[in-house]
Amino acid sequence: MSTLTILPSGKSINAEVGKSLLELIQAAGVEIENNGKGSDHIFVQTGRKSVSKIAAEENAKLDTMVGVGSKSRLASHATVTGEEDITVEVLGFSSGL
Repeated sequence: MSTLTILPSGKSINAEVGKSLLELIQAAGVEIENNGKGSDHIFVQTGRKSVSKIAAEENAKLDTMVGVGSKSRLASHATVTGEEDITVEVLGFSSGL
């Protein structure tokens, strides 16, 4: 099982295969919005090989957003698929950005 580390809080949680990054971030006690409009935008800093590939729906939502980069994902769409440790950065109000 891999470990998910959440920045900027530094909290960590076991990352069970099949769970969404949103579920894991919330289970770690980190606030993250999820209004279905991209408010759960995160950066996957490390461990991208252990995260599901971007599907068409997620890619379409990311295309409409400002501040998107190569590490951008929507936590509600990204699931754990491998055993490599993952580090994500939570963006938005709860992270102070």
